[in-house]
Amino acid sequence: MAKNQNVVRYQRPFHLNIGIIIFGIIFFDFAFYVYSYFTSTHISAYEVIHGTIAVNNTYTGLALRSEEIVQSEYTGAVNYYIKDASKVGAGNLIYSVDADGSISDQINTANQDVSSLDEESLAEVEQRISDYSNGYQPEAFYEVYNFKSDLNAQISEALSIKALNSIADSVTAAESHSTFHKGTAVRDGIVVYYTDGFETVTPENYTPDMFDESAYTKENLKERNSITAGESAYKLITSENWQLVIPIEEDTKRQLADASSVQIRFTKDDSVTWASCIIEEKDDASYLILELSHSMIRFATDRYVEVELLFDEEKGLKIPNSAIATKDFYMVPMEFFGKGDNSSQDGIIVRRTVKDGTAQDSFITPTIYFSTEYDYYVDGEELTVGDVILKPDSSKTYTVGETAKLEGIYCINKGYAVFRQIDIIYQNAEYSIIRSGTDYGVSLYDHIALDGSTVVENALIND
Repeated sequence: MAKNQNVVRYQRPFHLNIGIIIFGIIFFDFAFYVYSYFTSTHISAYEVIHGTIAVNNTYTGLALRSEEIVQSEYTGAVNYYIKDASKVGAGNLIYSVDADGSISDQINTANQDVSSLDEESLAEVEQRISDYSNGYQPEAFYEVYNFKSDLNAQISEALSIKALNSIADSVTAAESHSTFHKGTAVRDGIVVYYTDGFETVTPENYTPDMFDESAYTKENLKERNSITAGESAYKLITSENWQLVIPIEEDTKRQLADASSVQIRFTKDDSVTWASCIIEEKDDASYLILELSHSMIRFATDRYVEVELLFDEEKGLKIPNSAIATKDFYMVPMEFFGKGDNSSQDGIIVRRTVKDGTAQDSFITPTIYFSTEYDYYVDGEELTVGDVILKPDSSKTYTVGETAKLEGIYCINKGYAVFRQIDIIYQNAEYSIIRSGTDYGVSLYDHIALDGSTVVENALIND
């Protein structure tokens, strides 16, 4: 019997593979996630925290005093006997003028013997050298020449006093022949031996170029061997009241806006004191004027005085400067805001012309970002330039157009970017301290965009 040659292929029944289905779902979900990741906005977030910034405010101020230059009445060789920056009473001997030079020669000869300096004078010279060495700054090398002149004058005056006392009989004889003249203090004060052209400068007439220390020069009166009648013999500071005028930046101006006094530290000797202060705007710059009634004698020979303004650490909400952005807002007078018939929120009535040419009024409640005494700041999401706003219960109108900038950050708490205005208290190179509890502002633990320049408002945010 022949075999059947017809072979029928076995049809396996279809079985649904759940693993493949799950894999497919995961694959498409992953693909969608990757697509969304590369096509959406990615923003790094920063959580607003309480923080502090250590404030370092060291400035150089222009010292202004009541200064009187006293001219010599005589011509001849000159010698000085009072230490620089010393208190004198009216009638105290300050300098002498020798017409024929004989007495002056004896004094100058004695001045060559430095070994005759007493211990007190030597200690003062050593202290002056030590102070200069400790405070030396390479960028102020020009002060070396002033220091050299001042040191030579200090040594000379100490030797001159000793020499004058040793030749008292010769001095008396020369005075009787009117060849030797003594110059005395015209009134009580502090005597200094330099002029620099700033003697008549006051808090009312200083100029910005006066703060350029590299252009500053002064004449040391004690470097001269002779003097002519009518030339400056010495300078007298007649009051303990003095001022320091300091150019300041906006941050410091903001910190001192409501202050009437400030604590300062003089970097020259690390002494700390309080000074009355006012801020003045002049020539498009801000200046801090410190009023003092003490300590002046320690800086009588200095036209420029370095001080540190001693603020406490600034405290508040701390944010990175990279998060700060600016945005333009429309300014709408507050008087045009009111509550609508079916709204508990303040809003405005906007009149627009529709397609058929008729005017249509609508009540809108724009988001308010900031307020001044008279205006609200609103964005352009619901308003445009040229919109006419009606004042409630009045025929008065306002046309939208005036804008102003605000500093702020982008809050991303809800997954999309919302601009929030900030009030900066203090700022350094990396961080800002902003005021907390402000209307329309930022709160503790808010999440904000780390880089405000990359944010598009209302865009969905992916971390």
